[in-house]
Order: sequence, then structure tokens, then C-alpha cells
Amino acid sequence: MLTSITEGILCCLTGKTANLVLPLESSEPSDGFEYVEVKPGRVLRVRHIVPEHSPESNNDSDNGSIVHCKRKITVYRNGQLVIENLGDVLHSEILQCQDGDLEPCSTVEVELADYKEIASSPDPNPVPPPVPPPPGEHKPAPPPRRRRRKPKRTVLIDSKRMISSCKGTHSDVALFFVHGVGGSLDIWSSQLDFFSRLGYEVIAPDLAGHGASTAPQIAAAYTFYALAEDLRAIFKRYARKRNILIGHSYGVSFCTFLAHEYPDLVHKVVMINGGGPTALEPSLCSIFQLPSCVLHCLSPCLAWSFLKAGFARQGAKEKQLLKQGNAFNVSPFVLRAMMSGQYWPEGDEVYHAELTVPILLVHGMCDKFVPMDEDQRMAEILLFAFLKVIEEGSHMVMMECPETVNTLLHEFFLWEPDMSRKVSSKTDTEKAIAASDTLHTLKNSKPVNK
Repeated sequence: MLTSITEGILCCLTGKTANLVLPLESSEPSDGFEYVEVKPGRVLRVRHIVPEHSPESNNDSDNGSIVHCKRKITVYRNGQLVIENLGDVLHSEILQCQDGDLEPCSTVEVELADYKEIASSPDPNPVPPPVPPPPGEHKPAPPPRRRRRKPKRTVLIDSKRMISSCKGTHSDVALFFVHGVGGSLDIWSSQLDFFSRLGYEVIAPDLAGHGASTAPQIAAAYTFYALAEDLRAIFKRYARKRNILIGHSYGVSFCTFLAHEYPDLVHKVVMINGGGPTALEPSLCSIFQLPSCVLHCLSPCLAWSFLKAGFARQGAKEKQLLKQGNAFNVSPFVLRAMMSGQYWPEGDEVYHAELTVPILLVHGMCDKFVPMDEDQRMAEILLFAFLKVIEEGSHMVMMECPETVNTLLHEFFLWEPDMSRKVSSKTDTEKAIAASDTLHTLKNSKPVNK
């Protein structure tokens, strides 16, 4: 603690931050690690494990189920969002963990007059006309006429998607793991070892300034758009025919970005404690807006706060996991730049509602960073989403409960929709619309900082 305070004072006096641009030393062997230069001078460490597939291994990418993705997304000028699901309804067969109190395509009940024009048909019980006022009295002003609501923006989605089981024996399947702020690829150690043993090709990068990747000295290197372009380069380099993206916390936003940019290449997505479907905007009152030298002095307190909020228990095991995963082990400059660079106005509800890929939402019940209702709202917005809750987990649930998370993810990878149970809008259009209309208020949604 005293050392951190002393280094912080020196930082303030000299204007330099210690250990700013040097990546962390990796204690793991070089086998499976690659260093990719995404831009001149910008190098990311990537753990890439390619299992040996037998020549006769079968790919079932053409033997899946075809799902009709059809929905109408309407944004009104008063800040309301209406989503009409007109296509197929998928059911999850994943048995691990409990559901998040939300069924696919659930209905949020609202007053009909709040978002639909009042019918112009004759009223069977007409209200008698008002009695005219006596002579000499002023006539009361008539009530204001209800304006006809006009949509500000309408998005129509009508496509078909092939969804198939992704096995480790399939050579056309690749798994991408993306960590969040303050983490590194080491937080995925249990998942990388588990799925590589099952035969999956796994790719896990260190974000810029994290783990053993280079740490530029300019804050613009850590904006959402700069990091997203880094991951785009990694994705294009290692992508297969069917790719599954697994993101944690802030990493979920990058997985959403890639799924939106490459809908034909992204087969499934897993979002672990990613929060709600709202646009990103940095908080001006956050502690991370303090100068880097002050954050350097507070680094022991910040690490302890992260341990307390990120894990359900704060024992020796959790401290060791935090140390092994290099979690929250970044320079104050990088931490401040990462939190200040979380600006992504495009990633709002409409952006998420346009996704047609199946998505598994994993939430740790004890998470103090991401409330449960945010993941529930995410599940409501997404077209094909399944929310699973791990009661004994917190924000770092993949490190706390690796066996449960690994089993849950593997079941989702192998899952294939049973179209014999589908609900088609062609048989009863009005019933399907009434069962899946969802109304949300955009103006009450605040931008979040993850």
C-alpha cells in the first residue's frame, strides 16, 4: 500500500505513469500463444488452440433446422419501441441452471391506448353529449384532440437462418472468447482447456493494454471503436464457417458488434453478465475519471473492491483466481482510458433487436455489477434468447463455477431447434402478433457504462 502511494506521488510530480506501455509478463508456456499485429505497433496476444481433426470428421452445418426470422421494429417519436415477432418461436432444451423468469417471446402487458390508435368504429354504448351551459356562462374549452402517432423509424426483418448443432469434431466451428475491462484471456483458462479437449478450435485475445498485449500511451487507443476494430481483425483472421462468440461483461458489447457486422459467419452468441441492451456512454461522475496517478494510489482499494463485488465469496481461493486470471491487473492509465472510452451510441435497443442469431444469456445471481433486470430486459429485446441463472455465481461466474458454465455452454453449442414445436405466424397472424408484441420505453433507458 505504501509503495503504491509513493509511486503515485512520483507519477504526479513527473507526469509519467510507471509500467504504462510494457505488457505483463506471461507465466504460461509459449505453446498455443500467438502475437498478432492488428495495426502498426499495436500487437495483441492471442491464445489459439487448433485440435487435430480426423479427415473423415463430419460437418453438420447443412443438416440443421431452418428458422424463419421475421419481426417488425417500430420506434415512435414519443420514445416508445414496439417489437412485433411474426416468425418462428424457439424453445430451449438446455436443462442446466434455472431460467431467468422469462419465456422466449414473452409479452409485456400495456394499455392498448398507450401505443395504438383508438378505434374509429361506432361505440355500442355511446356517451350522451354534454349539456350546454346556461346563457351567460363561458363555454369550457374542448379537450385536446389526440394526435395520430407517427413512427419515427421502422425496421423490417424477414430472413431465414440455418441453426445446427456445433460439435467439437466439426472442423468448421471456432469459439471466440472476449474478456472485459481489467481482465485478460487468462480468465477463460477453464473454458479454453475444457473445449479444446473436446476438439473445438478456441481463440482468446488479450485486449489492448491487457494481459500481454501492447499498451499504447494514447487514450484514443482504448475507445470502443478502436477495440472493436482490433477484434474485427482477429475475427477475420481466425473465423471459420460457423463461429460462436462468448463475451463477458464489456466483452459482450464487442460480440454484439461482430454478430451485427457478420450475421452469416456468427452462428451463436453467449453473453455472460453483459447488462442491458442500451447504448454505452461513460459516466462523468465515476471514480475512474480521476487522474491516473490518483488511481494508482487507490489501486489496492480498487482491487479489493473488485474482489468483493466480482465474486460471491472472498476467500483465499477467490484471491488466487483473481491473481491467476490477471483480473483488474492493468495500469491506471489503461483503466481510466477504457472506462472513459465506452461510448457506443449505436448499440441501443434497436441495434440489439436486429440480431437474428441464437443467444444464451448467463447471469450470476450474486453479481453486484450487473443487476438481474438488465439481463432480463436484454432477453426481452433479443429475437432468440435464453436466460440462465447460476445461483452461486457472481460477476466472474466462469471462474467461480467453471464446471457449471462449461456444461451450460456445451449444451448450448450442441443445441438445435426442434421445429416440430414452432409457432408459425402463417396459421394465425393475429394470435401470433398478440402473443409476442413487446413495448419498451426508450426515453426511460439510460446509457450504461460497463
